Amino acid sequence: MSGSHEHPHEHVGPAGGSWSTTHHGVRATWISLVVLGATALLQLAIVAISGSVALLADTIHNLTDALSALPLLIAFHLGMRPPSRRYPYGLHRAEDLAGVAIVLMILVSAVFAGAEALDRLVHPEEPDRLGLVLGAGLLGFVGNEAVALYRIRVGRRIGSAALVADGLHARTDGVTSLGVVVSALATLAGVERADAVVGLAITLVIGWTLVRAARTVLHRILDGTDEETIALIEEVTSSIPGVEHVTEARARWTGHRLRAELSIDVDPGISVERGHDIAELVRAALLRDVPRLADAAVHVDPHEHAPHGRP
Repeated sequence: MSGSHEHPHEHVGPAGGSWSTTHHGVRATWISLVVLGATALLQLAIVAISGSVALLADTIHNLTDALSALPLLIAFHLGMRPPSRRYPYGLHRAEDLAGVAIVLMILVSAVFAGAEALDRLVHPEEPDRLGLVLGAGLLGFVGNEAVALYRIRVGRRIGSAALVADGLHARTDGVTSLGVVVSALATLAGVERADAVVGLAITLVIGWTLVRAARTVLHRILDGTDEETIALIEEVTSSIPGVEHVTEARARWTGHRLRAELSIDVDPGISVERGHDIAELVRAALLRDVPRLADAAVHVDPHEHAPHGRP
């Protein structure tokens, strides 16, 4: 048999399809926006009463995290648009751009937190009504951690690097809120410049989260997957009767959708129709067994056996 057979059909997969996973991402983002927005507004009211600079910084971080939902929502809605001749693969990679925007927001938060901490170190201020400040810090921590857990869980389930990065961003703001609690307790205990020291520690935590989120987003933008996924694709393909060799296997993400391309060798003596059937069996097995795989293109070649007398 000679030639090749391509399978470029769109397949939503057995796990509910692209629309379903995108819908989960949109719902998670809206819920996060509401929770964090409400948390930030309550904190802002306490800032007006107490005059706490530390709580003001935490409130700004929470508002930034809430606003980071906007590029994600835009990306998810763009991803639901059908493919066109101009964008034949759709607009799913808008999620990668949203991930970049979120990383930049984390960077702004880190710079702001560091600047505020240094300013408080030089010009220490003691806020009023520390009990309210402590309560607002606890509220911020609980709200952010709940949103972080939800975003990260949904993001990993649907394969959205941007949503995972946004969850990490919420976790950093939760740590910031916990720092407000620590600084309030330290101020009550009479420790001078407690806000500044805690603020600098929070800045280091935010910086570490920035590095993690940037690595995740950059890995996705550069079409990175992982060796386990490629190995699974090769293993599933090799298990199909009629596949003599997997000559190449590749996979890339478009948003939270995984696409695979592979070449297989089959017996050169079989018919083109039989080669087509084998390719269909391979594609069906991949869509069933590889998590978050939305499509697979299978290229079929005749297997060239080594001549007799050669190794």
